[in-house]
Amino acid sequence: MTQTNEPDKNTCSGNCAGCPSTTKCEDPRNLNAPKGLPPKADIRVKHVVLVLSGKGGVGKSTVSANLAYALANRGYNTGLIDLDIHGPDIPKMLGVEDARLQSYDGKVIEPVRITGNLALISMAFLLPERNTPVIWRGPMKMTVIRQFLEDVDWGNLDYLVVDLPPGTGDEALTVAQLAPNIAGAVIVTTPQDVAILDSSKAVQFIRKLELPVLGIVENMSGFVCPHCKEEIDIFGKGGGEREAKALGVPFLGAIPLDPEMRKAADEGRPFIIRHAGTAESPTWKSIDAVMRALVEQIEG
Repeated sequence: MTQTNEPDKNTCSGNCAGCPSTTKCEDPRNLNAPKGLPPKADIRVKHVVLVLSGKGGVGKSTVSANLAYALANRGYNTGLIDLDIHGPDIPKMLGVEDARLQSYDGKVIEPVRITGNLALISMAFLLPERNTPVIWRGPMKMTVIRQFLEDVDWGNLDYLVVDLPPGTGDEALTVAQLAPNIAGAVIVTTPQDVAILDSSKAVQFIRKLELPVLGIVENMSGFVCPHCKEEIDIFGKGGGEREAKALGVPFLGAIPLDPEMRKAADEGRPFIIRHAGTAESPTWKSIDAVMRALVEQIEG
């Protein structure tokens, strides 16, 4: 007879020590039995918005930072978590890269306040030097993600924007399990086919987690020459909108490729405030339109 390591309920003595099936047996007597999903983090927030992409280099962090700032400017109490643990760039984009996290009681972490109603938490605030690498495996990431969610004094939030690293790995899975009141995910892509292919994977990833896809944002969509004013499609144009239609998800809008966006990030002043209300800036109008479309998707 072929022997297996599968648990046999009829012959089990209840002595789990040394049993080869102890890590997968769900018998209530087994202290090592799987316990299911972890509990949700204890945080007071109305809407959690995940921002992710299938690949890097599409401007996801830029979209996250400007989106959070735009929400705060509209009067919403907004939190922003930079969960790109290995490449935390948002503090640089918001001009607070030299800030450090503090705790007044040794238990609760104070986030870095960008404005009166916009707060930020990032791994960058914990590194001794800006070029210090974070060399962690999954369990360490899961621990810090939970701390960033429930050990931070966020107060009462209307929105919590979570900037995730590229891909569909540990960070995205963990925050999807731990964060309460997830309104859904925003997928950022650029127009070219390679980026669209990966963004479609991100959409399917969110669907497998049974979370709403709030929509796709097409970044770097076209470029207007500052000299001749001719529009040049450096990375193409319209790919994000076509993919949104093919996948049956909302298209939140397109943001053009603009050198001023790069300058704003390098100077630590988000484009949405650096050019606030500039009538002649199609980029500012497009970011504001994306924000309004997102709020409409969430709040109706």
